[in-house]
Amino acid sequence: MCDPGSVQSRTPKLTAKGRATRERIVAGAAAEFRARGVVATTLDDICRATATSKSQLFHYFPDGREQLLHAVAQHEADRVLLDQEPFLSDLTSWAAWDAWRDAVVARYREQGTSCPLGVLTTSLTRSTPASQEVTARLLEQWQRKITDGIVAMREQGAIAADVEPEQTGAALLAGIQGGVSILMQTGRLTHLEAALDVGIAALRG
Repeated sequence: MCDPGSVQSRTPKLTAKGRATRERIVAGAAAEFRARGVVATTLDDICRATATSKSQLFHYFPDGREQLLHAVAQHEADRVLLDQEPFLSDLTSWAAWDAWRDAVVARYREQGTSCPLGVLTTSLTRSTPASQEVTARLLEQWQRKITDGIVAMREQGAIAADVEPEQTGAALLAGIQGGVSILMQTGRLTHLEAALDVGIAALRG
């Protein structure tokens, strides 16, 4: 098993233009993986989709496909959290919780079955150990933000004092992930909406 930290070890130092080019390749590869699937997408597909030569691709990703997969996994993980901001980092009122809920539902309604979380957890994580590390870190950060919101609301007296933040945050995140998984399989949002609505209603008591 490779060391996830070694995947980026041969990444060249880049200028601002180089960083922009690398990000363009990563974003294009992510779109291809969402459309075609990770296994079915070749480096040639990515080169065509991003108007990139094979030599240019290997300039930015000297370790090849595995290094690119890791970069795409990080890109998708960043998108999952960014799509929920600014609400996720400020769950300090019921209005903020409702706005976060609506933002999550709206984002997944727009993305449908082509969503970063689905690709990250069902395809990329299975492809490389480094992507597993990215996924684990994403879920830890996501749960921490939800838990911080529960703590803040409990300190205000808006949530019962006997509510356990870590356990409750874990349960809410598990419900969201399950709802996204069902969305990926059926194209229906109802389970995701139910997980959010029932979870938030339980917090309100």
